[in-house]
Amino acid sequence: MQPWQPLLDWWFAADELGSSASARAVSAARHGLWFGKRESQDREAEQRFAAQVEQALAGELPGWSSDPQGWLAQLILLDQLPRMIFRDTPRAFAGDPLARPLLQDGLARGLDRALTPIQRVFAYLIFEHAEDLPLQERAVELFRGLLDEASADDRAQFASFLDFAERHQQVIARFARFPHRNAILGRVSTAEEEAFLREPGSRF
Repeated sequence: MQPWQPLLDWWFAADELGSSASARAVSAARHGLWFGKRESQDREAEQRFAAQVEQALAGELPGWSSDPQGWLAQLILLDQLPRMIFRDTPRAFAGDPLARPLLQDGLARGLDRALTPIQRVFAYLIFEHAEDLPLQERAVELFRGLLDEASADDRAQFASFLDFAERHQQVIARFARFPHRNAILGRVSTAEEEAFLREPGSRF
């Protein structure tokens, strides 16, 4: 077994559903893990994968990116797992500067095309997390492509992913940063940002 396989099996419910499950089925099984913000899940991620996260942050997994699945796992270790393990601390975003060029390199090599559509979501989310308008626009483009390719059964799921990409892009177009990160990163919010943060759905 490749060293990245336990992470991917856990993240995409392959250990429960099998590797050929539809995007809709995987999302139903894993939505709470991906977007639930539960302490028990954060601690499970820490217990199972903290050592690999630290290796990824230290640049100690370069060989993984030669394989599309290893590349994806490395992206998850840099982007998703720190947001769980280090939630509400500056280190939650520590992998972002490493994840973005890794994603760009993989896209240039076509590694994303070797992934399933639901796996590609967790590559493209890295651009959605960027406080950079051109990368946000690229994220919207990539998620629109996923929706265009989706089967009839999976269209609603990928339409939801596109909606969130568009909402992230709109925030960056307006503020050039995510106001909900300000407190965590020690940034002073403007009056407009403070008003925005009082609105429903402003914190993703």
